[in-house]
Amino acid sequence: MSSDIDDGPMCNFQGWWLTFFDWMVLLCVSCLTFNLFMNVIKQTVTEKFEWLYIGICVFIPLIVSCLPFTKDRYGPAGAWCWIVEDIGWRIGIWYGPLFVIIVFMMVTYGYIIYTMSRKARSWEGTYDPDTERQHRLLKEDIKPLRVYPFIYLAVSIFPLINRIQNAFSPDNHVFILVLLSSIFSPLHGALNAVVFGMDKETLHKLRFSEIKLALFSRQSRQTVREYPHYATFGSAMEGLMSDSEEEPG
Repeated sequence: MSSDIDDGPMCNFQGWWLTFFDWMVLLCVSCLTFNLFMNVIKQTVTEKFEWLYIGICVFIPLIVSCLPFTKDRYGPAGAWCWIVEDIGWRIGIWYGPLFVIIVFMMVTYGYIIYTMSRKARSWEGTYDPDTERQHRLLKEDIKPLRVYPFIYLAVSIFPLINRIQNAFSPDNHVFILVLLSSIFSPLHGALNAVVFGMDKETLHKLRFSEIKLALFSRQSRQTVREYPHYATFGSAMEGLMSDSEEEPG
């Protein structure tokens, strides 16, 4: 089974397109993992770094996806265009970093779950509704996110085997490997969307009213501050005392 794809600008564009968006999705999930780690383990809110996350998820994939152009490595690669039959480039540009990041995410989620379980067992003190609510929301956030590394692992095994076989035997494609690779490779985004959409809280927030409220809160510079009750009460008492002292005896 040989590839009948013609090499040329469209083939190069297809290879770049595939590399760019695969890297973008992978880095988006990695940034979500890092943000969750900072929230749970470091007790730090990273909302101010959102533009940095966007920059990482756009510019790093752009740089990585353009590297094969320097050595003319894009071309016909089995069922579609990608990195030509070069195992070094394929592992270096995608599969090597992919499996390193998958292992990193698995370890991170394991550590987050372990830390939250340990905190729950060792909890002492008075009941705090806000703290309990925060813990519950974090647990709900972890449930869908911890599935993402396993999705990447599951859909990347057959494409990796096919690319290795294709690199060592470029003129002898194995039909079953090409078929499985063609089925599993495009499933990254689809399976991530399914897992993302299965979260009840996410479905609730996808309503038009919730989206409009979120956009409005981003554009508004006004913030609502909560003041402790004792501070308000103390200020009122000081005002009453000063008024009583100024009254004639």
